[in-house]
Amino acid sequence: MESDIMMNTMTKSNKRRLSISLYLNYLVHGIGLIILTQNMQALGNFWKVPIATVSYVISGIGIGKLIAYFLFGYLSDRFGRRQLVLTGTLSYMVFFIGIPFTHNIAIAYVFAIIAGVANSALDSGTYPTFVEMGGNSSASNVFIKAFMSLGEFILPLAIAMLEAKSLWFGWSFIGTLLVLVANLFILRGAKFPEMNHADEAFIENHENTSKLRKTIATVSLAIYGYTTMAIMILFTQWISMFATNNLGYSSLVSHGLLSLYSIGSISGVIFNFILLKMKVSETKLLVAMNALSLLAIFVVSHSATVLVTFIAAFAFGFTAAGGVMQVALNVLLKMFPKHKGIITGTYFTFGSIATFTIPIVTGWLSKTNIQLVMNFDVMIELVGTILVVLAAVSLSSGSVFSSIRHMVTGLLHVRTSTISSDQTKDN
Repeated sequence: MESDIMMNTMTKSNKRRLSISLYLNYLVHGIGLIILTQNMQALGNFWKVPIATVSYVISGIGIGKLIAYFLFGYLSDRFGRRQLVLTGTLSYMVFFIGIPFTHNIAIAYVFAIIAGVANSALDSGTYPTFVEMGGNSSASNVFIKAFMSLGEFILPLAIAMLEAKSLWFGWSFIGTLLVLVANLFILRGAKFPEMNHADEAFIENHENTSKLRKTIATVSLAIYGYTTMAIMILFTQWISMFATNNLGYSSLVSHGLLSLYSIGSISGVIFNFILLKMKVSETKLLVAMNALSLLAIFVVSHSATVLVTFIAAFAFGFTAAGGVMQVALNVLLKMFPKHKGIITGTYFTFGSIATFTIPIVTGWLSKTNIQLVMNFDVMIELVGTILVVLAAVSLSSGSVFSSIRHMVTGLLHVRTSTISSDQTKDN
């Protein structure tokens, strides 16, 4: 009995250690997603190239993801999760040490590709690991986004401080590298869980779902992997420049919008984490959050009032970057429990296509007007909302029309309850 208790304690301790290490990797990943875009001006001067060229270099991250995701997904299922997580950590270390010391655009592009490879490896190893650790996997995977958002929140402030003190931009890269070095020591002593753990409750609830419906839901959620990544990349890359050039805001206010977006993202993650712990339907959560994020990005793109833009930027972070990407992936992982690595790789392959194509398309659109870039973001979010509605309806029980009616009724009920609550408070 004493031995069993000790084994359970060790297991909990190991889970805690492994979780901390995996989450720290995603703190770094959150920084890695925007460190090139937030240093666009400095990198342009450093490489002596225009901003559009820097944007094209950033597209190398998408190429790295595109060439690596499906392969790493297969390798994750074949050889285990630890190897993929280590590969991602070491690859990111190469990226952070390489970019600030290279003057050659071609070599910088290679380092951007390596960052994409790092992202692919981490995702292919980490998301399946959290599902296989047991517990509420949706909540655990959503919490990954909290650390990504924390990184996205810290970095703009750090860069603003470096600029204010006229310090070398490369310190933002070196500081992040040191976090990875420390995390290697944490990861080294952690054990990974056994593979191919299945969510029996999900399988039982959807065992009668037809093959056609399952196919529609799978395709919809896979393509959603593109749209949800695209809107976040586009927003983080261009919001500061859009606010400065098109809305006439100061540099401090413009960078503050991205920080508010990150705060909203962290708040959204906590909110969604709590809802998922309370067993709220994942598909209904996806529909509600995407509908609200569509409204928020529309307001950001067409408002010229600082306060309104601030609120909308926070709301967009809360809804679009609050973990909905992870929730959609978790639904897919539960649908295919024996192929988690490949499913993760496929899902994020669509996201990597966004990482590759969005900087190129927006770089081209920005030559005409950055307003077109933000309008493009609205259009992509509209498509994403339609996709999650289609997936939710396909996975629900009953006919398509009754499912839609039930969903709309539920949303209206929530809205009515909110209004009644507000009126009660006013009275």
